[in-house]
Amino acid sequence: MHIKFNFKNFEPSDHLKNYARDRFEKLSKYITNNDDASLQVNMEVEKFRHIAECILTGKDLHISANEETEDMYSTVDLSLDKLEAQLKKQRDKIKDKKKKSREKQQVRMDVVSFSPAEEGQSREPRIVATDHYEPKPMPLDEAAMQLETLGYDFLVFLNAETERVNVVYRRKDGDFGFIDPGV
Repeated sequence: MHIKFNFKNFEPSDHLKNYARDRFEKLSKYITNNDDASLQVNMEVEKFRHIAECILTGKDLHISANEETEDMYSTVDLSLDKLEAQLKKQRDKIKDKKKKSREKQQVRMDVVSFSPAEEGQSREPRIVATDHYEPKPMPLDEAAMQLETLGYDFLVFLNAETERVNVVYRRKDGDFGFIDPGV
């Protein structure tokens, strides 16, 4: 990660520069591609106000933080805390998206057959075959079109709008029915 400092209305001490560099380098542990990331830190003093403006940019990343106190060291610390919180939040969002995409919903389809009935007994249903598959995400109108083209009686699909498993089926009158088990 590349860190660049700009100072306005004051001459910074070497200790302040080193302190700020050491503190801001801790952000690199939250950034996956450190080579592309750059941090622009603008520090200025206006009378008794010590202001720090930090802009962190990189691949798919643009985060900024502004802080103002009466001491430049605490301004650096507070702006670092803000950047760190935003980076953690963004990292957690990415983790959740990856986790959600890995948890694809599977559908189980069973073929039921009735064994022949003996005298005085009712027919017993038994499962002949089972199939597992991941339903394709698509909107309802595309699922109805798919059902029409394939000539099936029903189609289980992942509704792209609600992100739930739904069923579209052909009715006896030729129209389509729709089952959405969620609320």
